[in-house]
Amino acid sequence: MDNAAFQRRGFLKGALSVAAIASVGGLSACAAGGSGGGGGGSAETGDVTEDNPFGLGENTEVEAVIFNGGYGVDYCVFAGEVVTKKFPTVKVTVTPSTQIAQELQPRFVGGNPPDVIDNSGAGAMSTAQILDQLADVSDILEANNYEGTKIADTLYPGVIEAGTYGDKFVQLNYVMAAYGIWYSDSLFKENGWTAPKTWAEALELSAAAKEAGKYLFLFGKEAATYYNTLCIDSAIMEGGQEVRLNLENLKPGAWSQEPLQEAFNGLKAIIDAGGMKPGGSGTQFTNAQAQWSDGQEALLYPSGSWIENEMADATADGFDMTVAPTPTVSDSPAAGDALHASPGEGFILPAKAANPAGAKEFMRAMLSKEAATNFAQLTKSPTIVMDTVPEDGFGSKALQGLNAMLSAAGDQVYPLRFSAYYGLNTDQLVLWNDFLEGRMDVPTLTEGLQGIADAKANDPNVEKIEFE
Repeated sequence: MDNAAFQRRGFLKGALSVAAIASVGGLSACAAGGSGGGGGGSAETGDVTEDNPFGLGENTEVEAVIFNGGYGVDYCVFAGEVVTKKFPTVKVTVTPSTQIAQELQPRFVGGNPPDVIDNSGAGAMSTAQILDQLADVSDILEANNYEGTKIADTLYPGVIEAGTYGDKFVQLNYVMAAYGIWYSDSLFKENGWTAPKTWAEALELSAAAKEAGKYLFLFGKEAATYYNTLCIDSAIMEGGQEVRLNLENLKPGAWSQEPLQEAFNGLKAIIDAGGMKPGGSGTQFTNAQAQWSDGQEALLYPSGSWIENEMADATADGFDMTVAPTPTVSDSPAAGDALHASPGEGFILPAKAANPAGAKEFMRAMLSKEAATNFAQLTKSPTIVMDTVPEDGFGSKALQGLNAMLSAAGDQVYPLRFSAYYGLNTDQLVLWNDFLEGRMDVPTLTEGLQGIADAKANDPNVEKIEFE
């Protein structure tokens, strides 16, 4: 999962009740802390055939626990219905959760984890801590999809790389997420503003926003590290992929790299000039986001491509949400077209799950053209399955803008995986809330972030991997 994707996408969709999930398509939902069967592949299996490549058994149950964040869980309910249409005696249980680690780590310890987990959100499990308990998912890509085409041939590049830790492909990232600064196209046109290309332009726009009675940025306490991602992306555009690799591989002094320091200073200048709305450290993050998307109290918000769907019920009429690339330090950055865009929303399959065949069949359904198109239309975000989004982006300017950035980036796209893998976000949030409130300077922020990374690098109990 990407550096920003694990951070956040929280609780706006949490109002979707378990009872509501249970009523869709005959699927049922149980508490995420439930028994989940006997574990260890105890479910009955069937014959392996072309139409049943994993040997899914009749009259079995597939339990999927899905992070209930920016994308909701309806798309997984839909995928469950795709499974049951093909295997009518199989029962698919979809359970929403906003606290994946808290609810599921005890089940890993007890040897009865769910069959499928969307390991996302601020409360996601650290991949490093459960790596040896995850099943390899390579054979899913070798199977044919429901349309009869080999799944590997239908996907965007980078899926295996994004889900491989060491030499093990354990995480099937479902969403082609991309990151940038999001804004109201209609508000900008009304005021003659343009999205800033550099931090200097952002500071100028902040002054214009202040004259209009608005802020340039705002934040919420659970998503303060969105600005961590913003600054890292800016630094990579300025200094190239070496900046990323030093951070990802926990190199000493990585947080003191000049391009990253320049990005921190660019953001700090905006904070010191009053361009960041105060009080975010005490504001639940979707409430803060609503201050942007509905109240229009700030012009820009750094996020990933889930944001339109996440705020669908809290966006002003005529907002026309769209996206622009991350601001750079200079007007001639070394990697100016580089884009933080990679598969995210990581699905994992525990090795000791009760129904491994059912878990893989569920993912095969997720990767069908039918389910992938449904996801894109429902969430206004593309999946890893190619050719499922029309040129008009289902009428979404945000999705159109995302496609334009992906096109401009070409092969200069990159992932960020180290924060999710090492579980850095919780500690980083403390620093970023203070920094965004103006209570911390850049040297103190840098020292704190380096200390968090160094603690992982020097911990003999944490398995290290070399990111490339």
